[in-house]
Amino acid sequence: MPTNSCFTAKSRFFIFSSLVVMFFQFFPLKAAEFYQENPGTEGNGSFTIGPEYKIDPDLTDRGNPPGKSFEFSMSLADSRIFKGEDTTLEPDKKAFNKTRKIFVYVPAGYHDGNKAPILIIHDGPGQLELVRHALDNLTMSKDPNRKLPSFIAIAVQNGGNDGKNSERGLEYDTMSDRLARFIHDEVLPAVIANVDITAAYPEFALTENPWGRAVMGCSSGGAAALTMGWFRPDWYRRIIAYSGTFVDQQADDAAEEAKYPFGAWEYHSSMKLIEQTEPKPLRIFTHVSENDLRPKDAEETHHNWVMAGKRTDAALTAKGYSHRFLYSLGTGHCDGRVFKQTLADTLVWIWRGYQLE
Repeated sequence: MPTNSCFTAKSRFFIFSSLVVMFFQFFPLKAAEFYQENPGTEGNGSFTIGPEYKIDPDLTDRGNPPGKSFEFSMSLADSRIFKGEDTTLEPDKKAFNKTRKIFVYVPAGYHDGNKAPILIIHDGPGQLELVRHALDNLTMSKDPNRKLPSFIAIAVQNGGNDGKNSERGLEYDTMSDRLARFIHDEVLPAVIANVDITAAYPEFALTENPWGRAVMGCSSGGAAALTMGWFRPDWYRRIIAYSGTFVDQQADDAAEEAKYPFGAWEYHSSMKLIEQTEPKPLRIFTHVSENDLRPKDAEETHHNWVMAGKRTDAALTAKGYSHRFLYSLGTGHCDGRVFKQTLADTLVWIWRGYQLE
């Protein structure tokens, strides 16, 4: 009997362990709900910087071991979501790209086989060089309060051109989950399957935990970062938006106009989506410059970037989001001086509390 009892206990433990593994494998979203972190409130709030700026040393080459860089292309014609055939496009006036480049940086601190967190960067390569330096320097940091996890940076080129009725505008300014699905369903699988990456890292893996997925962008790319998290918080929960285009830049003939007639302006005004919606599980950084686009425009234009940026900050703060806002004096739209001074601090704040798998 003792032997049988022992065998039964071991069997039960084995069966239970197997079920847990299967649960986490086949139901990653529910598994992620067991994840907990405590980022605290350090760095939260609204801050004014400038008008003098200098580069953060952590965004320069400090001689630490570098990671590995990869680059490949994806054809728009092969996409199921952004093929360049949307009815809102005006290709004769605003040509779109036939292919888009994907840039991937794997830091030296990544261990093959680990499920790595990721940072999606819009308008790739975008600020990838600064992000690369931050990874090289801050994944090695001995200061627990100024340290980054070894996330994989994935910079995705936009589909081409800009503004209403362009491919980039369709991807970034449309109030829907289309871009979120494109990254999740097409870009991430392509990264995982890339032969050069798998040759260097045979067990390369990315996390399914939405708290391990950050999105970063500037201008329409910043609005797109928030939109990805807003519509699919089950996939992306850390948002970085510099000079966010929280204005009415959605195509006037887009199907989404029926529900969101003023595009991303609806986040903070008109429909006041942030105010009127139950808080979502998001950690959000936003920024606007003193001399950002159309700062003198009246309310009725729905195109004043400074007004939109400040209202987005106020709405997120009032709703109790984990949020950090920067207002930069003496700077313009997507100003490089702001990135060079603040991006390391922004990355440290956005990832604060994250627990690696």
